Amino acid sequence: MNSLLCLFLFGVASATSPTTWPTCRPITDDSLTVHSHLGTIHGMVNLSTPCVRRFLGIPYSKPPIHERRFRPPVPVDSYPGGSIDAFEFGPSCPQFFLEDPPLVYNRLVSEFNLEGLNETSYDTSEDCLSLSVYTPSVKPGEKLPVIIFIHGGAFNFGGQNIPYQIPANWVQDSQKHIVVTFNYRLNILGFPNAAGLNPSERNVGLLDQREVVKWVRDNIEAFGGDTKRITLWGHSAGSISAGWYQYAYTEDKDPIVSGIVMGSGTEIFPGARASTEDVTHGNFTGVAKHFGCNKDSSSAEEELRCMQSVDVNALEEFLKEEMVKLMTGQPGALYFTAVADNVTVFKSYRERAAEGKILHVPTIIGTDKSDGLVFVPLGPNGVNQTIVDGTTEVLFFCPSVEAAQFRIENDIPVFRFLYAGNFSNVSPEPYLGAYHGSELPLIFGTAGEYRGASTPEEITTGDALQDSLEAFMSDRVEGLEKLGWPQCEDAVTCLVREFGGVPVVQDISLEAFAAACPPRIPGALDR
Repeated sequence: MNSLLCLFLFGVASATSPTTWPTCRPITDDSLTVHSHLGTIHGMVNLSTPCVRRFLGIPYSKPPIHERRFRPPVPVDSYPGGSIDAFEFGPSCPQFFLEDPPLVYNRLVSEFNLEGLNETSYDTSEDCLSLSVYTPSVKPGEKLPVIIFIHGGAFNFGGQNIPYQIPANWVQDSQKHIVVTFNYRLNILGFPNAAGLNPSERNVGLLDQREVVKWVRDNIEAFGGDTKRITLWGHSAGSISAGWYQYAYTEDKDPIVSGIVMGSGTEIFPGARASTEDVTHGNFTGVAKHFGCNKDSSSAEEELRCMQSVDVNALEEFLKEEMVKLMTGQPGALYFTAVADNVTVFKSYRERAAEGKILHVPTIIGTDKSDGLVFVPLGPNGVNQTIVDGTTEVLFFCPSVEAAQFRIENDIPVFRFLYAGNFSNVSPEPYLGAYHGSELPLIFGTAGEYRGASTPEEITTGDALQDSLEAFMSDRVEGLEKLGWPQCEDAVTCLVREFGGVPVVQDISLEAFAAACPPRIPGALDR
């Protein structure tokens, strides 16, 4: 073992390293060096997960700065000097932290925030387009299934350096799959909708996501991955993105992925309509006016060039003020998310589905029992459960029923789930229940790292969630059928697999709730 491997195996060891580890292939210096078509990538191993090779902060695009700000990603064509050291996360994409109103993420569970912080001291930069690969040591010629995770955060927050969403523990336990996480541009930098941009290039954050999928296709074999078994998995805004991807990259547009997993968000998420119909580019122009970039004589191109030179920290501080206005119900707040360009996002998903313009790959669609709690301010006595239930129904559950039916009518295998767990180390107050994203620590294997060890029931639930995703990655349909997970034939009447209830895994009927859903959700994209 040379000095480089010693440095990362022992020098970066975790104080909470487990005492027993699964049997795995030894990780050697050679296995920490990967030769991709872009150059050599040097990875590392941490004693906390000694069976996992980590390749962190790999750039997949040239820095989107200066004249490339607001523009589509430009893929890396080679590494400087022919190699890179992938030993640590790169900076996260520019964003801001909201101290108020009091919500679950800024008051009770900071592990869903960048670096686990309730502040803005984390490392951010516009030069943020990087990804990380977590993989076991593989045999020569071995090809493992790959899952690409798209983080959530309302297209305004998040990144790959989120404590609850680091997949090393999961890969350590499994030794059967590869996980890729990544950053993509957020808020105005990712979804500018500027008049000076090509109409097909205004959702650059979604184009970042597509660039990651292409990078995985072109490079993952060097890490032991199987390009024929790539799953796209998203949560919240990431789940919405995965739904959009399924309509944007159909069989005739090199979809690359062969399975989709959507958790707590769909392509028809209500509330998207206002931004997707910003045909006047008012949000971008509003920001431009604030920074003196929109004058009566300015052309759209001049406005764009001026905005490309605005200090990014000043930009984010202004956007934070606008987000506070939005969250407190003040009129006229400027907010940035994806727009309907009919390339990456479409105005009518009902029409797309009716025309069969959807990628026909098996799909898992799920919700959390209290998904809506993430939008409900915390009070001295908790939350108003009636509001939580109503928000969950309108924003998450009912759209998931419709999204599932769109796919079923296109003969796409669909599997639905409901997460109902309420475990105190993830939900520190009993009223939190299965809030938005609370299943993720169980999947990533990070639940027991904060606020106490996991209970046997929580461990069993986490194992079942992991086993289900691994089975789906490995074999899209038969994998889940072998676990007894029923495929949906009708989105209203089909059985839904529940995780985290009593017993911890069971198939339940939600027909009464689904049948009560309105035929069209107010504020959603036209369906």
